[in-house]
Amino acid sequence: MAAFTADNAFSGFSVDDIDAAKEFYGTTLGLDVELNAMGFLDLRLPRGGSILVYAKPNHTPASFTILNFPVADVDAAVDELIARGVQTKIYSDEEFPSDSRGIVRGNGQGPDIAWFRDPAGNVLAVLQA
Repeated sequence: MAAFTADNAFSGFSVDDIDAAKEFYGTTLGLDVELNAMGFLDLRLPRGGSILVYAKPNHTPASFTILNFPVADVDAAVDELIARGVQTKIYSDEEFPSDSRGIVRGNGQGPDIAWFRDPAGNVLAVLQA
């Protein structure tokens, strides 16, 4: 019997506005979002994982991708995100050459991927699985 287990492990990240995060993750992205007793958000993922989203007064957006969404068709997913008001071209072509919708083509060296930001500036991605 081990005292340390990963059975109920979860990840978390900060935002500067919990209400804006709840609207974005719940309404815009359609995730299962619940405000918990501590005033944090619980993002429940379809396969049972969870992510804690907490407000932090001195929040600084993550400089890396905090959440990836694998999809069967990245082009269709990006079109849907854009229709929901999400900006998917967040990097210049000097940083990551991409098409007009922000999709970077892996060309056999990685997945086709498009990054976008939440209202707090954290980076998320949708990628071809």
